[in-house]
Amino acid sequence: MAPLPARRKLPIGIQSFRKIREGGFYYVDKTPFIAALAEGANYYFLSRPRRFGKSLFLDTLAAAFAGERALFTAHDGSDGTAPRPALYLADHWDWEQRYPVVRISFGQGIRRFPEELDEAIAWQLETNAARLNVPISQAHGIAERFADLITAAAEAYRQRTVVLVDEYDKPILDHITRPDLAAAMRERLRNFYSVLKERDADLHFVFLTGVSKFSKVSLFSGLNNLADIKLIDEFATLCGYTESDLDTVFAPEFVAAEQEGCPLSRSEVRAWYNGYWWKGNARVYNPFDVLQLLRFRTFRPWWFESGTPTFLVELLKERAFFTPRLERLFATEALLSSFDVEAIEPEALLWQTGYLTIADAHSAGGLIEYELTLPNTEVRTALNQALTHVLLPSRPGESLTQIVRMLQQGDSEGLQRHFVRLFASISHDWYRNNPIAQYEGYFASVCYSHLASLGLPLKAEAVSEAGQVDLVIEAGATVWVIEFKVVSGDAATGEALAQIQARDYAAPYRGKPGVARVIELGVEFSKTRRTLVGWHAHEWVAQL
Repeated sequence: MAPLPARRKLPIGIQSFRKIREGGFYYVDKTPFIAALAEGANYYFLSRPRRFGKSLFLDTLAAAFAGERALFTAHDGSDGTAPRPALYLADHWDWEQRYPVVRISFGQGIRRFPEELDEAIAWQLETNAARLNVPISQAHGIAERFADLITAAAEAYRQRTVVLVDEYDKPILDHITRPDLAAAMRERLRNFYSVLKERDADLHFVFLTGVSKFSKVSLFSGLNNLADIKLIDEFATLCGYTESDLDTVFAPEFVAAEQEGCPLSRSEVRAWYNGYWWKGNARVYNPFDVLQLLRFRTFRPWWFESGTPTFLVELLKERAFFTPRLERLFATEALLSSFDVEAIEPEALLWQTGYLTIADAHSAGGLIEYELTLPNTEVRTALNQALTHVLLPSRPGESLTQIVRMLQQGDSEGLQRHFVRLFASISHDWYRNNPIAQYEGYFASVCYSHLASLGLPLKAEAVSEAGQVDLVIEAGATVWVIEFKVVSGDAATGEALAQIQARDYAAPYRGKPGVARVIELGVEFSKTRRTLVGWHAHEWVAQL
């Protein structure tokens, strides 16, 4: 067995390729993707959620095109920098060719007005001109200055220019709650990006990254040669860490954690942070989560907590989104790619921002339909906690750990009392003043999001906009099979439990290894009384 590599520093928050390579940090070699990109088209677009490594990849691209060969080759550390192994690109790149690289990033700061955006772009153009040692145009318009910079760089270096744009959409997304201002930012950027078509003769390679995919009509008018690689199998793992990366690159950290008495269960790591899939052969981990976990050795929603999805949660509330659909919903590729200031579809926003991922893809004729789901425990728990806060006016009386114990112990009566108190705490004024409480799926949404926020294995078996949903919760050795129904009258009908038993939803769990108890639970809510009116449970216990 080969000796384990030495531990290195964790690159938390580091977006500089040079700093990582010279500073002794872990680096997952993504350079094979650079070779593949360079051999293909010239114009690329990649959307990925925030904190998935887009900025670092762009910086690596810049170093490759600038011909900084030493950063890619093996080094023994004799010059005082950290020793480092060779990367794939060291022997798969024409290092004799060096290109002028123009870098534009909108990742830092918030531009409050279009004029501030113009000033920020102007400053970046001047910075690029100074670094490339070419004269900066004094043209009045930002687009004109950008165009002149591209041409001047190409002429000075006798090589066509490379343009890399990071977080291309952030000035728009920063103001998504103000459509008028977001639209004004979009118009500024559309004028700016139009240069990429006009200066095609002077451009060698263009790569844009962002979170969302705005339509070409709204933002990239005329840029028909922009290749969108977000769902191309070959580039599925360009961002994020694979299982193999954890087995090899980060293996020293897992060994160290075990030796120091804080072992990290790989199955638990997988459940918490893996699950993202953009087609291809492998699902990927959220890299920010993995690095924070290895640093602090604590499972928590690191990525979710680093950015509050307030607008998203409010949008789901406004649209009366049936939250059990988060476990399984369907969308066409056209819908997932449909995003603009005037037309924001919740499914597209959830997927593009990383709160949903692709579970499977189905094709029929010329149509491709994607099945979407929550990627992992982190997102399921944290997102539903946030949704519970907007669905309910007050917090439940019991702590979340108390509720988990009720589920683990099969305490149906305790759980019933909890939900009775939960809905009894909602005032009639709140119902009257909150439209979300008026749709039939509200009760099931509350129950689903509340239970899904506990961090237990959960899946929605079947969902209905009419307020019916089957949930399966695995709480240790206890499995709950739950059906929610909304009844029109004031009294329970028993239909919820009857449906579970008639269709035998619990069959896959009775006798399953490790399952000691299966509880079939039918829960009924009265739409008129706005409260829980039926709670019927049947328990199966494994024979010893």
